[in-house]
Amino acid sequence: MSLKRVLVTGSSKGIGRAIAVELANDGFHVVVHYLKDEKGAQETAEQIGIENGSSSIVQFDVSDRSSAKKTIESDMDTNGVYYGVVCNAGICRDGSFPALTGEDWDDVIHTNLDSFFNVIQPIVMPMVRSKQKGRIVTLSSVSGIAGNRGQTNYAAAKAGIIGATKSLAIELAKRGITVNCVAPGLIETDMINDVPLDEVKKIIPLRRLGQPKEVAGLVSYLFSDKAAYITRQVISINGGMI
Repeated sequence: MSLKRVLVTGSSKGIGRAIAVELANDGFHVVVHYLKDEKGAQETAEQIGIENGSSSIVQFDVSDRSSAKKTIESDMDTNGVYYGVVCNAGICRDGSFPALTGEDWDDVIHTNLDSFFNVIQPIVMPMVRSKQKGRIVTLSSVSGIAGNRGQTNYAAAKAGIIGATKSLAIELAKRGITVNCVAPGLIETDMINDVPLDEVKKIIPLRRLGQPKEVAGLVSYLFSDKAAYITRQVISINGGMI
């Protein structure tokens, strides 16, 4: 019996890599996605292989609608429909709102929000037609729920992800496809290298950063049979920040 296939975008490092490895450990065939970091994607696949998991690699720009559609459809035509997708890929271009450039705004919105449509839309109808139910998990952020100084563009994109996720969940519920959103707080990845951690930890009740494996564990649960009755939810994992 062939393994159920799951696409994890932005899985060449950080949270995406942790999710990819965790889902492979759960018995899924993970399609590891990257844009520029081919070496990182290969390292993710190698880690999955070391733990006896199954994976393959795809490359495309989640902000490029035609490229994403072409690559996703080609992969499904060749290897089979996805059982699920984790929309994790994202970027940040932080700065005070008056100092943001149009490019800062557009890059973040196109990559973080437009990717919801660009990645999921080509996948949905094949999932529905396969009649194997399925799982969709999107990644928002504590910034998308509460806002954050210097992240107006990022917060706007991540808040949009929440609205889109909730709406799609309603549309797909009768098909047995659950759609949920995970909203991490400060997780120990390269994205927070410039954050003043000593100060930030003071506003986190648990007084520490989260780990990528902890986010991956939540996504793993949402992909499990135990979570079959959970859909249209935003689940925060932020150490009690909000």
